[in-house]
Amino acid sequence: MLDFFKQTIYVQIAPDRLTVRNPKEAVTISEVPEIAVARTPKPTVLGVGTEARNHKAVHSVEITNPFAHPRSMVSDFTLGEQVLKAFLARARPKSFLAPSPTVIMHLMGDPAGGFTQVEARAFREMALGAGASQVTVWQGPRLTDQELLSGTFPSSGKVLE
Repeated sequence: MLDFFKQTIYVQIAPDRLTVRNPKEAVTISEVPEIAVARTPKPTVLGVGTEARNHKAVHSVEITNPFAHPRSMVSDFTLGEQVLKAFLARARPKSFLAPSPTVIMHLMGDPAGGFTQVEARAFREMALGAGASQVTVWQGPRLTDQELLSGTFPSSGKVLE
């Protein structure tokens, strides 16, 4: 009975694409991870993903990709958390009693030397701040819906601590 309420959300993250999948509901969202923020008079989020580009012509609006930086996958932690929060909200069922999801953060790419412990921790904290109850940071092959729902990961990848 408890598995009925368990919700797992799979997040594949790369500098040019953020894909969020809810395997139980068969919902997938895949967009550019950008955020439009009006800086004056008070910072306000105007749009996330492709919606952020609708605000490109406005002078006081800054469009940022918080996951694009030449040396790290995180260039702005706070904005990254806001992007993740918005994407998670779109992938989850609209319910007052929906439990906080378990999030599998899949860091895409293969940087020289692998992802650092700092990056793994940043993504874990980002997902927790976006509303996750538990977070696993994964590096390896893409996970299937069956692997996500069963909680088993292939030995060809690794869980980042």
